[in-house]
Amino acid sequence: MTVLTVEHLLARHGLLHAVRDVSFTVEEGETVAVVGANGAGKTTLLRAIAGAHRPSGGTIHFHGSDVTRVPAHRRVGNGIVLVPEGRRLFPGLTVEENLLVAAQRSRPGRWTVETVLAVFPMLKPLRRARASTLSGGEQQATAIGRALMANPRLLLLDEVSLGLAPIAVEAVYASLRTVIDEGATILLVEQDLTRALDVADRVLCMLEGRVVLAGARDELTREQITEAYFGLRSRREVSA
Repeated sequence: MTVLTVEHLLARHGLLHAVRDVSFTVEEGETVAVVGANGAGKTTLLRAIAGAHRPSGGTIHFHGSDVTRVPAHRRVGNGIVLVPEGRRLFPGLTVEENLLVAAQRSRPGRWTVETVLAVFPMLKPLRRARASTLSGGEQQATAIGRALMANPRLLLLDEVSLGLAPIAVEAVYASLRTVIDEGATILLVEQDLTRALDVADRVLCMLEGRVVLAGARDELTREQITEAYFGLRSRREVSA
């Protein structure tokens, strides 16, 4: 079943075209990784899908319904939940309180404080700790856990590994793998190609606002993805 359909999406920051004519789908239970260098348009794409950035053209359909102009809070109620770059926790609240904030408007589902803590065991001894005292990895785990508390039908993850120590990235992705194995539908923005390819079913590579390469992970070579990531293939085609 198709969960998300993006067709000819355009998004701007003033005069800058951040997302240019992007089209793709996400199927139920699938993890799709969006990769690309800084400024490729990845975060703007996720924010447009979440309703945090108004597109200037194109459409977004969620489970067959047009949500292109639906406000962000209603998209959350429908099951589209974004973990933004930078986590954006409530620093004065504890881990548990941050999780419970999302539970107030949660859809029915399996995710509760206890099930989140079971998947992110590093948070168990920290449930009473204030978010401001957590490490970057612990904050990222809390942010993902908070999103799960809404029992999303589509989880949008923006730059999971950004700014984290390697050991923290390893721990967060180990827990994320459990979430994926339980059948979550995920659209993941990630600069770390190794991490993205490790968990993704399909890969979209963006360059200057466009999708320049797309395909199943097993059908694309790392060389193809790397060339698209840095725009090397495009430059060769132009020079040829």
